[in-house]
Amino acid sequence: MIRVLIADDHALMRDGLRHILEKATGFQVVGEAADGSAALHLGRSTPAQVMLIDLSMPGRNGLEVVRQLKKENASVRAIVLTMHGEHQYAERAFKCGARGYLTKECAMTDLVTAITKVASGGVYLSPAMAERLACHLDRGAYVLPHEQLSDREFDVFRRLVSGETVSEIANGLCISSKTVSTYKMRIHQKMEMNSDVALIRYALKNGLCSALGEDA
Repeated sequence: MIRVLIADDHALMRDGLRHILEKATGFQVVGEAADGSAALHLGRSTPAQVMLIDLSMPGRNGLEVVRQLKKENASVRAIVLTMHGEHQYAERAFKCGARGYLTKECAMTDLVTAITKVASGGVYLSPAMAERLACHLDRGAYVLPHEQLSDREFDVFRRLVSGETVSEIANGLCISSKTVSTYKMRIHQKMEMNSDVALIRYALKNGLCSALGEDA
């Protein structure tokens, strides 16, 4: 029996995933979390082989949770389950320590296959995403501006280009507006762009446009 944790801030998504796994054989959902801090606590305290984790949750984002669990040598293995199908998100997730990456449009069979493979010590990436990553690696060692951002800066960047205001970002991440403004300043500095319009144009140009306006 594979023990699974689910971390997603949407109750309907958690219910749907639990229903899918209950119908499949060999899986048991042993814990759920609706925000990043709860997900981290769950990964530390509840024995399980796999955690399904969303990228964007209140407080700590999914990447931060994955990175911290890896740093602490937690036994649970993370599979990122998100709306974002861009290779930039998958690459960053694996660098943080994720063992699998799926989009929320994936078929039930893909989800079952991914959990089974990761639970046994393997890594799962859909063929389509693997192809995107391979094409990306072909470009060589050139580092794009957004790849210089920290995980939290990247999260703020993603929210900025999707149209969220500073106060909305602050509420979503459970931090102060002043802190968001500081992250925003760092993003502009690191990416050498002096306006939010420039950031949006950059996101469109570099294949991040499908994330605009979507909730992860």
